[in-house]
Amino acid sequence: MPSPDDAYHRPATDTPTTADGRHRATVRTFTPRWRMSPLIEEQLSRLLPVYGVDAGPLDAAAVFGREVPVVLEIGSGHGAAAIAYAQAHPEHDLLAAEVHVPGVARMMARVEELGLSNLAVHRGDALEYLQGSVPSGSLAAVHLFFPDPWPKARHAKRRLVQQDTLDLIADRLRPGGALLVATDHAIYAEHVREQLAEHGGFAVVEGERPSWRPSDGFEDKGVAAGRSIVEIRATPRG
Repeated sequence: MPSPDDAYHRPATDTPTTADGRHRATVRTFTPRWRMSPLIEEQLSRLLPVYGVDAGPLDAAAVFGREVPVVLEIGSGHGAAAIAYAQAHPEHDLLAAEVHVPGVARMMARVEELGLSNLAVHRGDALEYLQGSVPSGSLAAVHLFFPDPWPKARHAKRRLVQQDTLDLIADRLRPGGALLVATDHAIYAEHVREQLAEHGGFAVVEGERPSWRPSDGFEDKGVAAGRSIVEIRATPRG
């Protein structure tokens, strides 16, 4: 029987069709897995009304109570990078989009503990949110750190970075804004390079690791396994 949270994982079916006739938003780029403990349920019911952002049109001034640059992080996990960015950049606001419910709950609990006022959370699919809620030219940056690499060739269509998602991100970024990607999987890194080269609408720089981002989690695991961390900054061409 579907759970109430299944609604957060149903892809849209009325999105524009890509050049090859495929509804890109119907291809899931994540695999939701979790169990709802009493603690998670309590945190969600108490903290989502405070820190949660629904799927309606994004009004950053209403969400954060001010008008400053807004950054969107896609797939924030438990929120370590999102929280670190918010702490290091109090002059910016950050919206973290995450489908993993325990991660959302843990992130909000930590935000509450730290008393951060410049971080909000959207519990749901970031691509759907970008398509349906985020205005054109409204984001200072989009962060994509250690996404699911979908390493098998037959799963390449599930990788988040594709031609249409690059179109979408480029439209939502304001002038001078950038897409930051970090991955410890060589296959995913090469996929991102190929997609950006095919797109042609971004100036690409590699190797600039953000000093504010903590290394715990996927990054440390990747390094421990002998993998290299690839950092990509893609800025839409004027």
